[in-house]
Amino acid sequence: METIVLDKKTFVVIEKEAYEKIELIAAQKVPKSKKLSLAEGKKRAHKLIDKWAKEKSQY
Repeated sequence: METIVLDKKTFVVIEKEAYEKIELIAAQKVPKSKKLSLAEGKKRAHKLIDKWAKEKSQY
């Protein structure tokens, strides 16, 4: 691991394998999205459509 200074900013250079391992660990910490039932999905979609329609009508 090395450090490089460019424009008064310090950057760290690491091996690709180490970077990929860190990236995988970070991705596993992201919470998974909740799956909705068909009825819940339709209800949410209609709410969003109404919200977007209101925003467009204001312009």
